[in-house]
Amino acid sequence: MENRPTILVTNDDGIDAPGLRALVRALVSTQRYNVQVCAPDSEKSAVSHGITWLHPLTVKQVHIDGATAFAASGTPADCTSLGISKALFPSIADLVVSGINMGSNCGYHIIYSGTVAGAREAFFNDLPSVSISYDWVGGKSSVDDYTLAAEACLPIISAILAEIRNQAYPQKCFLNIDLPTDVANNKGYRLTKQGKSIFRMRWKQITSDMQGGKMLSTMTMEANSEASVETETSATLPDNLLFKREVKGAQIDEEVDTDYRYVKEGYITVTPLAALSRADSDSYAFFQNWLPSVAERASTSSL
Repeated sequence: MENRPTILVTNDDGIDAPGLRALVRALVSTQRYNVQVCAPDSEKSAVSHGITWLHPLTVKQVHIDGATAFAASGTPADCTSLGISKALFPSIADLVVSGINMGSNCGYHIIYSGTVAGAREAFFNDLPSVSISYDWVGGKSSVDDYTLAAEACLPIISAILAEIRNQAYPQKCFLNIDLPTDVANNKGYRLTKQGKSIFRMRWKQITSDMQGGKMLSTMTMEANSEASVETETSATLPDNLLFKREVKGAQIDEEVDTDYRYVKEGYITVTPLAALSRADSDSYAFFQNWLPSVAERASTSSL
C-alpha cells in the first residue's frame, strides 16, 4: 500500500454525486492507488474559487468502499486545501482529481466552475491536478455515462502519475478534461485551448420560488431531469423581491482548437490551464499610453 501513488478526489456537486462516486470506483478498481476523498457535503456548483474564511469547517467521515473519505461544509477549494494540508490525512496526495462534474466546463465557464477551482487550488500549492467534467444533456445522458467517463480518463491519470514519478511532469499548469455527451463513442483525446464560449444569462422577476424552470448545475434549464437541482429557496417575506436566472442563449467561440468546439464534436478535450488573468497585448499597449496621460491631466488640474 505504501508504494502506491495517492490520489485526492474532490468535486463541486457534493460527496454523494454520481460523478464523484463513479470516479472513485474506477480508481479503486485498478488496485493501483490509495484514494482519499474530501468533498463538499452538499451541492456547491458555480461557487468558483470561493473559500471559507470567517468560520471553521464541519467535517464528517463518510463510508466509500476502498477510499478514506470525508464530507466538509466548505467549497471545492476548501476541500482541496484541507485535503492536502496534512491536517485531515496523514500524507499529501501525489495527484488531485476534481470531478466528475455534471456538465462541461469549457470557455469562460471555467471561471465559474467549482470543479476547476478544486484542481486550481492544488496548482496554487504546487501539486499536479486535473479537473474532469462530463457534458451532461438531459434526455440523452444517464448516470452510467459517469462510469464510462471515469474509465476513459484512467489512462491519462496513469500517465500523469508516471511522469510525476519520473519528475518530468510540468509544474506550471494543471489539466481540465471535458468528456462528450456520447462518451461511449468518443473520438479520442484532443489537446485544446480554453475558448470564449459562454451561456448568456438574464434575470426574471418571479412571485414564487417554485415559478419557472429549475436551473441545473449544467447551467441549463430543464424541468424534468435525472440530475439533481438546487434546493435552496429564497425568503418570501412581503417586502422581498424574487429574481431567478434564466439561460438566454449560448455564445460559441469562433476560434479553432478550443475546448467547447471539440467536446461538442465528440472528442475528449484536454486543456492545460494556469491561473493568471492577463489581458491581451493590444489592451496592455492601450493602457501603457493611457495611464501617463491620466496622471498628467490630474497633475495639471491640481495646479
